[in-house]
Amino acid sequence: MVFYEIHLYLQKRLLKTQETRRNMETTITTPDEYVAQLPNDKREIIQKIRTKLLENLPEGFREEIGYGMIGYVVPHSLYPAGYQSNPKLPLPFINLASQKNYIALYHMSISAMPELLAWFQTEYPKHCKTKLDMGRGCIRFKKPDDIPYDLIGELAGKVSVSDWIEVYERVMKRTKK
Repeated sequence: MVFYEIHLYLQKRLLKTQETRRNMETTITTPDEYVAQLPNDKREIIQKIRTKLLENLPEGFREEIGYGMIGYVVPHSLYPAGYQSNPKLPLPFINLASQKNYIALYHMSISAMPELLAWFQTEYPKHCKTKLDMGRGCIRFKKPDDIPYDLIGELAGKVSVSDWIEVYERVMKRTKK
């Protein structure tokens, strides 16, 4: 159920993103294009987070555009089954988006791994003055000066591709019952 709820949430975000993209002249197909179309203030923030993610993600994850956002996925070459709700899509892990009033980091495993969520909730106040603004797998950053870039990088490195596949399959089997 957790993944289905996150999937629905991502679809809603995608619709909002698509509405914004319709107002743009080009269609975004790469993470670099996504970053380039952002206003300067958000471009810098997204690029910093993107850099931390790329520096810290374990080997095997691939960066691409997914759901109208920058996505980090398990490619079909490593997990041929793909994403449960649409097997043609690779298995999502993290998405990064610039929303109207905040920067969003969608981390799929944080909602599926209680120990990872507990770790993040404990560490967050050590890095930020603001209260953690978090939904089910979505971390929102509203104040650009209070984004914990190093913590985001550390969070990205906590789960390997094989660990994510194992957790995903275990949770999906439990959800299908």
